[in-house]
Amino acid sequence: MTDPATAERMKSPGLFQGLSGKLLRLTLLFVMLGEILIFLPSIANFRLNWLKNRIAQAEIAALAVEAAPDQMLSEDLKSELLAGAGVLVVSLKKGDSRQLILRSDSYDMIDESFDLRESSTLPAIYDAFGALIAGNGRVIGVTDTPPNSSGELIDVALEEAPLRAAMLRYALNIFLLSLFLSALVAGLVFLALNQVLVKPMRRLSEHMQAYAGAPENPERIIAPSKRSDEIGIAERELRHMQLELSSALHQKSHLAALGLAVSKISHDLRNMLSSAHLISDRLSMVNDPTVQKFAPKLILSLDRAISLCVQTLKYGRAEEPKPKRDKFILALLVDEVIEGVVVEASSRIVLYNNVPQTLSADADRDQLFRVLTNLARNAVEALEQHQKDAPSERDGVVTIKAWREGSVVTASVSDNGPGIPEHVRGRLFEAFQSAAKPGGTGLGLAIAFDLVRAHGGELWMSQTGRDGTSFMLTLPDRVSEVRPPKRGERAERRSALDG
Repeated sequence: MTDPATAERMKSPGLFQGLSGKLLRLTLLFVMLGEILIFLPSIANFRLNWLKNRIAQAEIAALAVEAAPDQMLSEDLKSELLAGAGVLVVSLKKGDSRQLILRSDSYDMIDESFDLRESSTLPAIYDAFGALIAGNGRVIGVTDTPPNSSGELIDVALEEAPLRAAMLRYALNIFLLSLFLSALVAGLVFLALNQVLVKPMRRLSEHMQAYAGAPENPERIIAPSKRSDEIGIAERELRHMQLELSSALHQKSHLAALGLAVSKISHDLRNMLSSAHLISDRLSMVNDPTVQKFAPKLILSLDRAISLCVQTLKYGRAEEPKPKRDKFILALLVDEVIEGVVVEASSRIVLYNNVPQTLSADADRDQLFRVLTNLARNAVEALEQHQKDAPSERDGVVTIKAWREGSVVTASVSDNGPGIPEHVRGRLFEAFQSAAKPGGTGLGLAIAFDLVRAHGGELWMSQTGRDGTSFMLTLPDRVSEVRPPKRGERAERRSALDG
C-alpha cells in the first residue's frame, strides 16, 4: 500500500496530459500553421488567375465586336457577350487611342481599380483579403495587357460578387483539405514518434518510479536496450546511476549497522579496557626491569584505546574530533609507532625510523600516531602476505621518513613489497572498498586520509609496483594569528624594554 502523496506522484498522465497528447496537439498546430502560410499566397494567386481569365474572355468578346461589319451588333448580342465574359465594360487601347468596345446598361461607377501588370506577392495577398472582407456589391476595374495582343492595354469593369463567391469556395476547399492533411500527417507523425520516443521515455519513467519504490532491489534496475541513439545512452546512464546508487545505499546501510555495532562493542570494551588499565597500573609497581620498560607503553596504549571508545560512544559513529594540535618531536612518535607494529610483524620484516631527531611537527599527536600506525601496519601485512605466497622472496623492509620544507612537514611510509593490486588502486581511500587482503575491512587508509585532511594536509600513494609501495603525506603548520596590539600595549612594551 502506498500513501496518497506517493500514489499521486506515480500516477501516469492521461492521453492529452502526457507526451503523446502534447505531441499530437503540437503536430496539428504546426501543420495548420504550415497550411496557413501556403494558403495566403495561394488565395492571392487564385484571385489573379480568376481576374486574368475574365480579361481573356473580355478580349475575346472585344475581338468579336471588332470582327462584325462596321462593329455593329445588336444589343442582345452585346449583352450576351458581356454576360459570357462576366464583365460590365470592355475597352481597348491601341496606340494613342482608347476605344470603348462593350458597355452594359447596368454599369455603375467603379469602387476600386486594380492593375494586374504591377502585381506582387504582398499587395496581391492584401487585395485578396480585401475582396473577402469587403462583401458583395462592389464594382471593380481591372487593367492588364491583352493575352492575345489585340491591343496595348485592356480595361474591364466587373462585379466583385462572383469573384468573392469563388474565393470563398476555394478557401473552404483549402480548409477542408488542410484539416485532412493535418489529421493524416499528425497521425503518421504521432504514430512514428510515439513508437520511437514516447514509448521508450515512458519505459524510462516507469523504471524510475519502480526503482524509487525499492532502490535496494536489484531486480528494479533497468536492463538497457541495444539502441545507439540518445534513448539508448539515457538507458545505459540510468542503469549506471542506479547501480552506483544501490551500491551507495548498501554501503550506507552497512555503515549504519557497523556504527550501531561499534557503539555497542565500544561500551563493553571501554569497561574491559578500564579494568586492564587498573591492572597495568598495579603491574607497573612490580620491581622488574622488563616490566618497568614495557608497562608505561602498555598504559599509554590502553589510554589511547579508552579515549577512542569514549569518542565513539560520544558521537554515536566513527566521527573524528577536530585535531588538538601541538608541537612535538616526530622521531619519538615514530619510535612508538614502530614499537607497536613490530610486535605483530614476523622476524623477516624490519622497520626503520629515518626521521631526523630534531624534526618537530605541529599536529594532533594521537591522530598522527593512528595515521602512521595504519600505514605501517598495512605495509607489514602486505609484506607478510607476500612472504607467505613466495617464501623465497627477500626479507621485508618498512621505512618511515620525514623532512621539513618551510612550514610543511612531509612524511613517507615505504616498503619493498609486491605493490598494490590494480583493481584496488582507484578506491584506496574509500571505506570498505580498498581491502586487498582476505578479511580486511578497508578502513585503515580511509581513516588515515580523513585525519590528514582534518589537519589541512594531503595523503596519497606516490608509487607502487614490483619495487614496493610508498605513501606520502603533508602536514602544514598552523597559521599564526596576527593580532593588533591593544591600546596601551605598545607603551607598556616600550617601558619594559627601557627598564
